[in-house]
Amino acid sequence: MGQQIWTAVDDYFNDLLVEEDDALRAALAGAAAAGLPAIQVAPNQGKLLHLLARIQGARTVLEIGTLAGYSTIWLARALPEGGRLVTLEADEHCAAVAAANIARAGLDHVVDIRVGKALDTLPLLEQEGAGPFDLVFIDADKPANPDYLHWSLKLTRPGSLIIGDNVVRDGAVTDPTSTDPRVQGVRRFTELIAEHPRLTATTVQTVGEKGYDGFTLALVTA
Repeated sequence: MGQQIWTAVDDYFNDLLVEEDDALRAALAGAAAAGLPAIQVAPNQGKLLHLLARIQGARTVLEIGTLAGYSTIWLARALPEGGRLVTLEADEHCAAVAAANIARAGLDHVVDIRVGKALDTLPLLEQEGAGPFDLVFIDADKPANPDYLHWSLKLTRPGSLIIGDNVVRDGAVTDPTSTDPRVQGVRRFTELIAEHPRLTATTVQTVGEKGYDGFTLALVTA
């Protein structure tokens, strides 16, 4: 059992349960045409983000890491009238591709793309009084995950949900001697969540078309 069956199972459930429409398919095509890496969330993962935002009753979402805007579209579609999503992207090329994809989906009035390193733009959001956000999705450079958690806590409220993606790293997260800064970033991120008195959390391993990975859900409790 391995990648072939994981992908086949994803395909089965996606065909039945995940409404990937023309705008979402166009976002993937636009990303590929622009030469961006195919590291966006899978369709069923995008639908999970959408459902979590709806269950949360989110009106405001912060996304750290836009890429081509695929997950952005899923999250923005979960928002009620008047909701808003701020997404942070360090790469100008990615941001331009995402802007086109988001506009094609008819969501440019909902989504605010901030271009620049997230550790530069996050303090600006705090200065603007942009929070508190009801949901934060962290899906950017993993070495900075501890810093992203710090800022997420500054920009949320009791009851907010923080989601960290790609935290299993093909199982490498279990290796404390790893020299991979992405692994060490995820490990420290997880340790900080475990230690924090304002958070209760769990991590779920996943397999599917994106391989073996997982995500962390953390609820801000106080």
